[in-house]
Amino acid sequence: MSHDPTPSYGLWSLVVINSLVFIIFAFSFAKPQTQRDWRSFGAFSAFLVALFTEMYGFPLTIYLLSGWLATKFPGVDFLAHDSGHLLEVMFGWRGNPHFGPFHIASNMLIIAGFFVLAAAWKVLYAAQRERRLATSGPYARVRHPQYAGFVLIMSGFLLQWPTLITLVMFPILVYMYVRLARREEGEVLAEFGDEYRRYMARTPAFFPRWSVAGRRAA
Repeated sequence: MSHDPTPSYGLWSLVVINSLVFIIFAFSFAKPQTQRDWRSFGAFSAFLVALFTEMYGFPLTIYLLSGWLATKFPGVDFLAHDSGHLLEVMFGWRGNPHFGPFHIASNMLIIAGFFVLAAAWKVLYAAQRERRLATSGPYARVRHPQYAGFVLIMSGFLLQWPTLITLVMFPILVYMYVRLARREEGEVLAEFGDEYRRYMARTPAFFPRWSVAGRRAA
């Protein structure tokens, strides 16, 4: 892999710009309102800042794993920016990493996550204005599509640029989203009672049932 003479890291302006772009983009879809919303959005934002800090600022993961990486993959310049796509390197992809299988899968997950966020907010906003349950659109597939959207986006970024910090943060954030979802369900049950119980019985929390037979069985 050829050495890139341009700086690969220490690009703190790119850290700030990319963090702001994705945070503002997510904010435009998630539109946090309650304290709980802000907590979940803040955790997601922290994940993005940690990710872009290693992507463009300081490659902590590469430094910590430099000895192992140099032994397992001799001849690879891990201080070149393209080598930060560790999964492409580790699984033998030697072309442009932006066209590698993990990067393509990453883009698909990120786009899907933002699509779910946007579609879920539209349905939820209309339901809140009319003081009814949100059960159409993404809410017809899962009960918590906004949290599922955040997880899809984070999963995509992990495929694209895995780091030790974000790998640690990911399960913690997923656990936090599950707890927030359970708290929300308690509040909605208190407001809508049996109507929400019937919705819970036919609609999974986070993982959709794609088969018609599975939905009918629910």
